Amino acid sequence: MNTQAQKAAAFRALHEREGVFIIPNPWDAGTARLLTALGFEALATTSLGLANTLGRADGAGAVSRREVLDNCAQIAAATQLPVSADLENCYAHEPRAAAEMIRLAAEAGVVGGSIEDATGDAQQPIYDFELAVERVHAAVEVARSLPFPFTLVARAENFLHGRRDLDDTIRRLQAFEKAGADVLYAPGLRDLATIGTVASSVTKPLNVVMSAADPALTAAQLAKAGVKRISVGGALNRLALASFLKAAHEMKEQGGFTWVRETIPSKELNRLFGAS
Repeated sequence: MNTQAQKAAAFRALHEREGVFIIPNPWDAGTARLLTALGFEALATTSLGLANTLGRADGAGAVSRREVLDNCAQIAAATQLPVSADLENCYAHEPRAAAEMIRLAAEAGVVGGSIEDATGDAQQPIYDFELAVERVHAAVEVARSLPFPFTLVARAENFLHGRRDLDDTIRRLQAFEKAGADVLYAPGLRDLATIGTVASSVTKPLNVVMSAADPALTAAQLAKAGVKRISVGGALNRLALASFLKAAHEMKEQGGFTWVRETIPSKELNRLFGAS
């Protein structure tokens, strides 16, 4: 898989075949190469992971549009796998301005990306329904104008912003589907019953993020509930930082270094980076 068109076709095929697939979230070129070496079939960027890597708290405006696009380019260049991008609200409110982020992400090398209905404004966290649908429609128009099948993900963010309104979330996903989105995504769904209800309410592939769902759920259970793809958001990045802080605490508070026993050997890292 060398060309962007080939990656795009392979990515689309993952959404069309039977069963579920896992799309983990690297935050830089190194983690992208490690996940590639382990045999995953596609990757997705993470806004939280990028913000943390830059030493910033995650949130609206934490990372600039240029930084997101540069991260997309670095990850896409580091792997032969298809890469989908977390583009947040596409850095604009007006539909056509937001949709331009899809074109820029494609130019950066990714073959899929998301547009969400979160505004970045704590006082009014979710776009009004009509505007949210217009934004997805504009993004679809740009995606369809590209010279390869860009996989557009439309996200309904209610559950991440304290609006636990399942009916409205489903209404939005159905409208995004009608507007032409290729994949639907409602981050914040936790239990299997709710996930199944959402999956049965739409016909396009549904993405579920395990950073917010019950971690006891398995890929097999999610597949049975109707989920097509499983991501983990910033969870791998948070796991890496948790291990880092655990070791740092031991050094600072105990003067200890037992954590060294848990590190991966350099030879194994070299093998994995070479294999990718």
